[in-house]
Amino acid sequence: MKLYCIEVLFKDSNGKVRLLAATHDLQSFGYFQRSSVKEFMDFTSKIIVERTAICSRSSVKEQEYICHVYVRSDSLAGVVIGDHEYPNRVAHTLLNKVLDDFTNKGPKAQWSISNPGDIPFKELDEYLSKYQDPKSADAMTKIQSELDETKIILHNTIEAVLDRHEKLDNLIEKSDGLSMQSKAFYKTAKKTNSCCVIL
Repeated sequence: MKLYCIEVLFKDSNGKVRLLAATHDLQSFGYFQRSSVKEFMDFTSKIIVERTAICSRSSVKEQEYICHVYVRSDSLAGVVIGDHEYPNRVAHTLLNKVLDDFTNKGPKAQWSISNPGDIPFKELDEYLSKYQDPKSADAMTKIQSELDETKIILHNTIEAVLDRHEKLDNLIEKSDGLSMQSKAFYKTAKKTNSCCVIL
């Protein structure tokens, strides 16, 4: 079980998403792949938050990863990216805790104008480290009652989150948020993965 990323984002009234804070654990990726992997995690998080309604949660499966997202009523959003073995319940408990703590760090008025790092939130690194072992982290946390009342939607792929006739390949190609190197990395990874399909 592994967590790769925790991000805090803000979704404005026009649906645009702003990254406020993020931490990544990319040690399991090759050194030269890490910047591209980080860009893709940031890009994917923004897409998922854009497509998730206010006051809702979902878990989106993409290949061997699952992106858990929670967009609160105040438009503050959190994303946790882990492997498929990481428990959904613990990931959503982590999102609650992270967003509550972030709310105490930075005033709501700053969320719509802040850039990553403007609101200091060093605890994010501690959360990523502490929650790598969900069994010990879960023992230290109580499942909040709202989690039981909230329907968590598991999508089979990120494609299911996108609008009809909208393809991830097209979004990546049009994106200003990804470098040419990251776009090339995506294409290479997709070709490599397509040759290894077991029938």
